[in-house]
Amino acid sequence: MDVPKLLESASLLVPEETATENDITLRDIWDYLVHDEWEIALGLLEELGEGRSLPLAFWEKLADAAEQLRLERSAAWCHWRCSEIRHGVIRADLTLRPAAEARRATAISGAGVLRPMWDIGHLSPTGERAVSIARLWVEDMPYLEPGGRATVRLVPLTPSHWTHLQPGRRINMHEDRTVAGTAMILEVHRPATAMPAG
Repeated sequence: MDVPKLLESASLLVPEETATENDITLRDIWDYLVHDEWEIALGLLEELGEGRSLPLAFWEKLADAAEQLRLERSAAWCHWRCSEIRHGVIRADLTLRPAAEARRATAISGAGVLRPMWDIGHLSPTGERAVSIARLWVEDMPYLEPGGRATVRLVPLTPSHWTHLQPGRRINMHEDRTVAGTAMILEVHRPATAMPAG
């Protein structure tokens, strides 16, 4: 499917009354599509999808369009949103330890590349700490420096490990045995579709 068709198809999945914070509506997006302003239309559709429960197909179509337009960050974000729908998402306020106190001396990518381990309170059969893995996306920042603080989105690799978490809980991020950062959970959204345990 070509880019205009993908964007048109995605826009049909958005409720008609939906508007962005700047009062951009579907009518505005259709105007951009008519004038072959596909990149702008894509960005506005992404913005319309923020904070709303839109179907998986919406984000899949936007991801396909972004890939065809060779917009890597946009494609990564749309694929990320697909993962959130499938696996759930935890939003948290993360503070990384300073480089002098932790193993990491370089910034982490904000685009969902890192898959750190998290101490979320589970124990192994022998009573030792058991960690769970979640991919990490830094909101509104291309990367996060050691010692930095940001709101992050976590997509668990095994959603069933994370069902006990609630807002207000503190969890620790690990890249090795030492604590790399501490996060305060802000929101927990369960998977939209049933996924097998993994």
